[in-house]
Amino acid sequence: MALPFFYKEDLVASGTDVVLDEATSKHIVQVLRMEKGEQLQLTNGKGILFTAEITDNNRKKCAVKILQTFDIPHSPSHITIAISPVKNNTRFEWFLEKATEIGVTEIIPLVCTRTEKTAFKFDRMKSILVSAMLQSQQCWLPLLHEPTKFNELVKSSAQQQKFIAHCMDGDKRSLTDLNNESLSSKIILIGPEGDFTAEEIDQALLHHFNTVSLGDTRLRTETAGMVAGALLCII
Repeated sequence: MALPFFYKEDLVASGTDVVLDEATSKHIVQVLRMEKGEQLQLTNGKGILFTAEITDNNRKKCAVKILQTFDIPHSPSHITIAISPVKNNTRFEWFLEKATEIGVTEIIPLVCTRTEKTAFKFDRMKSILVSAMLQSQQCWLPLLHEPTKFNELVKSSAQQQKFIAHCMDGDKRSLTDLNNESLSSKIILIGPEGDFTAEEIDQALLHHFNTVSLGDTRLRTETAGMVAGALLCII
């Protein structure tokens, strides 16, 4: 049976005693009813898995001793999704959860001309990523950025492959056709509910982004982000 699995961002080494935060302690002691001497696993979200033993089952300050550390290799692909926030927080949180589960490396909230919701609760969104990482039994937490303006991002992007998905008519190829498996660093731009403007698409093309299609149907922003992530992570 798998050991219970938790997150602590600042863990670095074995052989040390660690006091867990109150929320984690409460879950371990009150919900799971774990006792001193029982083992659990921790990750720092940076590719290290720790096996630990409970030394003090205090429900507010549970203490553990790190017994072993394991380096968990990251996927060779570095997949970045830059996606406009949507008006419905629940839908955007759903995207964050699914993107984490399928192994997206980096997520950038993208502020476009037609983006209607620019307020971004970073801590809340990061907690969604952490929960999804633990639920899917992973040790790599996606890197979450603060909202970034469209023009700033397209100018600074240095990935090996760069894509922009939009709904306007024009010459677009399927993402699966353009995706080059031999290149590991990729970014795709996903627009807001009103799509990218023509000017934004032109600007992306100027900075060597390829326009792509995600299929024959018109997708919601959060669905498009999930589909793009799945295609790039799995192919």
